[in-house]
Parts: sequence; C-alpha cells; structure tokens
Amino acid sequence: MTDFAPRSLLYVPGSNARALEKAQALAADMLIIDLEDAVPADRKDDARAAMRAAVTAGYPGKRVAVRINGAGTAHQAADIDALAGLPLDAVVLPKVDAIADLAPARGLGLPLLAMIETPAAIYAARDIAADPGVAGLIAGLNDLAHELKLPDGTDRDAMSHAIQAIVLAARAGGVWCFDGVYNAIDDVAGFAAEAAEGRRLGFDGKTLIHPSQVDPCNAAFAPTVREIAAAEALVAAATGGAQRHEGRMIEDMHVAAARALLARARG
Repeated sequence: MTDFAPRSLLYVPGSNARALEKAQALAADMLIIDLEDAVPADRKDDARAAMRAAVTAGYPGKRVAVRINGAGTAHQAADIDALAGLPLDAVVLPKVDAIADLAPARGLGLPLLAMIETPAAIYAARDIAADPGVAGLIAGLNDLAHELKLPDGTDRDAMSHAIQAIVLAARAGGVWCFDGVYNAIDDVAGFAAEAAEGRRLGFDGKTLIHPSQVDPCNAAFAPTVREIAAAEALVAAATGGAQRHEGRMIEDMHVAAARALLARARG
C-alpha cells in the first residue's frame, strides 16, 4: 500500500454485481468488497465469484481490500481460498479479539486491517496493532455498541474511552486507524460532523456504507486551505530547535507535522 492512509474506505456488497461495477467511478480511496455482513449466508458463493471477477477486471487507481468472514465461522476458509492470487491491497478481518484470530489469513501475504468490535478486542488492541502483519485497525462501533448493551440510538460519546483506546493502540503500534461507519445515510450534516470529529480524535480516515458519503469524507480528512497555508508558513519560518512563531512556541516536532501535512496535501 502507499505511504498515505486512505481517507475513505467504502464497503461494497460482494453479492451486488451492479454495485461492484459502479464502484469503479467512485472517488473512494479504498474499496472494501464485503463478503461478511452485506452478504446473506445463501449468497456467499455467489459473492466470492463476483468478487474474484471484479478484482481480476481491476479498479485502476484504487486500493482494493476484501472483508472476509470472521474466525470460527463456516465461511472464512472458503473466503481465504477465494482470495488466493488476487491483486489486493489488504484483507479486512472482522471480530479480531486476539492475535490468534489473525492466523488464518497470514498465508495470503497481504496487509491485514483488523476490526476492533468487542470489549475483548479493545483490551487486546495494543497487541493486535503491534503484530507485524497488521497495517491498521478499524473501529467496528456498531458491534461494539451491541456488545456493550447500549440502548439503540445511544450517542457514540458513550464509547469515547473505547474509541480513543483504538487510536492509542494504532499509534503505539505505528499503524493506521479508521473510524467506524455512520448509519444514517440521509443525515448529511450528521455525517459531516462525525467525520470531522473522527479526524480530531486522530483517525486517518473513515469506513463508509454509501457512495454519497465518499466526497464529504474525503473533504473531512484532507488538509484545509487554511491548514496548508499555516503549515507552509511554519516550515518557511523554522530555523531548527525551539522558537517563537506567530505568537506560539514551536519546535522540531511541529515542523515535522507541518511537512507531513503538506506531503499529504500533495497526495
């Protein structure tokens, strides 16, 4: 995968041939072809075949991952077999509660994106992120809310400790971290607010469930014009070590962060 984390990671149902085709025209940084939640049990074989056909045909200019079924399910082994030899950028593993849950997919030799979806996973997240096969963590907040027995519609502030634990684990392990999905497809303002919050919390990007969320997600996780201008001014003013700049103290780490932001803005 490239050095820059994807901002937008769109789930595409593996059993929906039309959605797989239309995804080629979308601006999502990463497509996640879903063999898990989006596919009924009696359509798993169809989804694997459609996924293989779509990936083989290719998605030029896009990073492509596949979410397989979880460890201990009757479907995971067949999913892994179906991925063999495909030009994928990553494999998304759901319900990763411990390092052992990564084992079945290691043989594919692909970067793993581990979904943190249970209380057990929250406590194991640091070890999971430190595994050399893991490229990133994904917050699976719908399942986590269910596991925590939160009432339906509870604001995600109730999971703030768990959300920050995922970000902390990812940063400690030196891997990417991605925010969970936003379920209210028609709530444009709500999505924009949550995406902006995700960036403030330290996430690199956000997982998505609908094409309409792609553009606002990319905007939320991209440097703004003001941020770019501020970073350029800071880099230009830097002389090395601690110094005063525009009324505040800056040092080398601020310069490094500004350079990273500018590199991200250049793509």
